[in-house]
Amino acid sequence: MSSGAPRFGILAVCTANICRSPLIEVLLRAQLDSSRFEVASAGVQGWDRKPMDSMAAMELQRLGHSAEGFRSQAINSYFVDSSDLILTATRAHRSDVLGLNPQALRRSFTLVEFAALSSIVSADSPAELVAQAALRRSLAPAEVDIGDPYRRGPEVHRATADQIAEAVATITARLNALVGAEAVQG
Repeated sequence: MSSGAPRFGILAVCTANICRSPLIEVLLRAQLDSSRFEVASAGVQGWDRKPMDSMAAMELQRLGHSAEGFRSQAINSYFVDSSDLILTATRAHRSDVLGLNPQALRRSFTLVEFAALSSIVSADSPAELVAQAALRRSLAPAEVDIGDPYRRGPEVHRATADQIAEAVATITARLNALVGAEAVQG
C-alpha cells in the first residue's frame, strides 16, 4: 500500500462521548497502525468539547493510556458518511446512526457484535471483514450492548472498561492481521 492510500476510517459512538466511545477510540488508536487506520468518536447526544469523564479516564489510565487532550463531540452525517466501520456501544446507538444515514447499516455494529463476528468470518481486507460481518450478523451473540457507566461506581466503570478492552483487542488483532496480509500480497 502506498503512503498516499486512503486510511480505513473507524468511528466509535456512545451517548455523550465522554465514557464508552472515548475508551473505544483511544484503545483502537493505540493498537492500530495510524498510517492504515483513522479513528474518531462521537456521541448521539454529544456534549461539545467536554473532557472525558473522570472515572472513565481513570480506567483508561489503568489500561495504560491517557485521556489528555480528549474533547467530546456530537455525531453528524459527515462522521457517519466518511467512516468505513462504525462501532457503537449499544443497539440503540446503532439505530441513532442509521437515523442519520440508513445506508450505513452494512458498516454499523455494536463493538461486542463486531468483535464476535470478526472472529468467525473470513476476509482478506478490513473492508471485506466489514462486508462479511454484515452478511453474517445473525451469528452474533444476543447480548451485544455495553452498559452506560456514567455516574455509577468504580466497579461498573472497571467492568465496562474491561469489556471494551477485550472487544477492542479482538478487533484490532484481526484488523492488524488483515493489513499485514495485504502488505504481503501487495
